[in-house]
Amino acid sequence: MRTVVAVLAAGLSRRLGQPKQLLDFRGQPLIRHAASVALGAGAETIVVTNHGDALHGLPITILPNPNAAEGISSSIRVAVLHARDARILFTLCDQPLVTSEHLRKLIATDAPIVATAYSGTCGVPALFSPQFHDELLALGGDRGARAVIEAHIPEVVVVDAKSASVDIDTMADVREIEGIVAPSSKSRRRK
Repeated sequence: MRTVVAVLAAGLSRRLGQPKQLLDFRGQPLIRHAASVALGAGAETIVVTNHGDALHGLPITILPNPNAAEGISSSIRVAVLHARDARILFTLCDQPLVTSEHLRKLIATDAPIVATAYSGTCGVPALFSPQFHDELLALGGDRGARAVIEAHIPEVVVVDAKSASVDIDTMADVREIEGIVAPSSKSRRRK
């Protein structure tokens, strides 16, 4: 069955105060890093974003999201409508330590929903079979794919990846990831 890897990267970065997608991460914009990791999964790759200029030259499909202010659910809808009858693997622009290897493990796992386990929970990156497309399309506001995962726990297989617990919401997060300051013990908000 066809699989589409969808990088969700249309958020407004309100807490950061500037587009996190364009932050320099190890010599390239964060969004380009996320797209490159997604490409490494070996499946069709789409990026839902309003910052497509940072992705020039990559063999991906860029899908703008004119409703980004609504929240992450609007990006999920854009991706699901593009994927049509394919399995869809959502990954986020602001989880820079997620690897292509982890995404390949999710794709290789045969289950209706395959989610990433980290910090005592499970969430994205997560893969959904087409049978869940209607539920993903019905999400609203800033409700992400985790709501669908939680509604179908008996059908979820998890793949561990501690790296998924690291996300970027503030400049302090960027400095922490780059090793400029020691990691803190703060709990991180997940989508």
